[in-house]
Amino acid sequence: MKKQIISRLSLIAVVFISAAFLFGFGNDEVKYPDGYRNWTHVKTLILEKGHPLYDAFGGIHHIYANKTALEGYKAGNKFKDGSVIVFDLLEAVSADNAIAEGNRKVVGVMEKNSKKYKETGGWGFEGFKGDTRERVVKNMYGECFSCHLSQKENDYVFSVYRK
Repeated sequence: MKKQIISRLSLIAVVFISAAFLFGFGNDEVKYPDGYRNWTHVKTLILEKGHPLYDAFGGIHHIYANKTALEGYKAGNKFKDGSVIVFDLLEAVSADNAIAEGNRKVVGVMEKNSKKYKETGGWGFEGFKGDTRERVVKNMYGECFSCHLSQKENDYVFSVYRK
């Protein structure tokens, strides 16, 4: 009798754990955006010395959007689940009266999933160090969303699409 109960409880646990993996529950990690450089380039921004975020984000920002995010930009920053926005942050190298791209500093990612990321306005945030898949965001709310709160009227996104 005791063995039957343990077997059934084990089976139930396996079913729940399998369902969690299958449906993505319990995994709030934002995925690395493979192929993002083939997405639509939304804009470029250069943060120079003197900007309040220079120490953390100084350099050249290229903003990319997947198809769903591009639709959201065109709708006036009204993004649907499945939207992914990437900022590719590179060092800004100044020489010979020109600014060129240096080494990649971080690949920043915003992924829209209103159920999975309820606490952060429906967005998941992650940063990948340089040209690696090493995750650098330890606290999505404190390191990312707290700044994005100022853009609530733009669905927490700083960039806008220029027509």
